[in-house]
Amino acid sequence: MSDTFSPPPGLGPNAQGPAAQPGLRILAQYIRDLSFENPKAPESLRGGASPPQIDMAVELNAQGREGGVYEVELKMTAAARRDGEPVFQIELVYAGLFQIVGVEAEDLEQVLMIECPRYLFPFARRLFADLSAEGGFPPLMLEPMDFAAIYLARKAQAENTQFGNA
Repeated sequence: MSDTFSPPPGLGPNAQGPAAQPGLRILAQYIRDLSFENPKAPESLRGGASPPQIDMAVELNAQGREGGVYEVELKMTAAARRDGEPVFQIELVYAGLFQIVGVEAEDLEQVLMIECPRYLFPFARRLFADLSAEGGFPPLMLEPMDFAAIYLARKAQAENTQFGNA
């Protein structure tokens, strides 16, 4: 998983003034990219086969846009394999536009990498379940994700890498 963050051009998080109450507003949610592959169909749909091994990956990206708006992307992939052969693969980039006001600069990255994905995840989860079911498989029900733990782990990993290379 990789986390990236870019502030908006020419605007800080306090664009509404220093006394603004902290707030997050979802302006839009959308699918940026979506792919479902079922390369062995219809053979992969036969009953009685052993359950596939599913590998999941999650990537978060955020960048600033004009007017104090931020775009946050939640990229999720799932690859199912059975006996070393591909069964299905789902790739989804689900994004949202967020207006964030009254958040201090040092807290902005956490809001973008923890709170915004929390809003996006239930919709991406539903898409994964629907796609796997429409592909002829049982719905792939993803477990809820702890984005705070993911953020803290990635931050610690980045700090260790930074200090390890010094």
